[in-house]
Amino acid sequence: MMIKRIGLLTSGGDSPGMNAAIRSVVRYGLHYNLEVIGIYRGYAGLINEDLKSLDHRSVAGIINRGGTILETLRCDEFLTEEGQRKAVEVLKRNKIDALIVIGGDGTYRGAIELWERWHIPCVGVPATIDNDINGTDFTIGADTAINTAIEAVDKIRDTSLSMSRIFMVEVMGRESGFIASQVALACGAEEVLVPEITYDLGDMYHDVAKGCLKDKDRWIIIVAEGEDAKAKEIVKKIAEMTGSETREVVLGHIQRGGSPTAQDRLLATRFGAAAVDLILNNEFGKAVAVKGNQVLAVDLHLAVDKKDGQMVKSSYQLMRHLT
Repeated sequence: MMIKRIGLLTSGGDSPGMNAAIRSVVRYGLHYNLEVIGIYRGYAGLINEDLKSLDHRSVAGIINRGGTILETLRCDEFLTEEGQRKAVEVLKRNKIDALIVIGGDGTYRGAIELWERWHIPCVGVPATIDNDINGTDFTIGADTAINTAIEAVDKIRDTSLSMSRIFMVEVMGRESGFIASQVALACGAEEVLVPEITYDLGDMYHDVAKGCLKDKDRWIIIVAEGEDAKAKEIVKKIAEMTGSETREVVLGHIQRGGSPTAQDRLLATRFGAAAVDLILNNEFGKAVAVKGNQVLAVDLHLAVDKKDGQMVKSSYQLMRHLT
């Protein structure tokens, strides 16, 4: 299949490094005489035909910027057959031969629908701070989010040490404890609660209370936002048991923003070029990934399978040995 014009969109939650991936796709594609059409606001923009041709100048000066210049929206209409039909009509009307989608699980599921149901050639680029895409060691944005959270927790620890307080810090991650486990390990936190690990809250309460009896009244507890444990209830229980001032801090969306780290910029650049190579080689229904230091391709169906969480579990075990 001869590819001349490709579409490019970002969808779902934004993550630092998306712009670096956009830049890579555009400039690498132009090198191979492809026309790259930017689709604004994800699948919603595709349905509404919000398109613009991108050139070298369109992506100048964006490699260091967080967010996405193509913007992003979640689109319920695209979940319907009629919404997908509208999207396909827009692609055909604008003579877009293939589509590169940058995002996470939901973005990939949309690409699977377009490829398998409507025969639109699609390739995925993993970009989500949660690092919950299967088949790849890392996704674009995860490293930046971790570093942002680490910086915040380091500041919180200063207050914890100065005022003898216990802090429970909630980080993002949805149903993945990747950010929480990495932040806990890197910050020397005393406890971490993640969905991948079964634990007994009673044991944690006991450890905190025992520590306080030995004048260990300064604790940092990291919790993943997707964890079933109720942070407010835990904070209240710890305060009652120890008599220590206990506070909950929710870092929230600051973890999504900011200038991407060097690792995320490099990963995004490599991923963008690899996605174009897949298109040029007529390898569709796949997503780029990294294993070790090798960039490769995995089937989109494999990519949306639940990740085994081994990295989270190993980080958790190491942290427990160090506390």
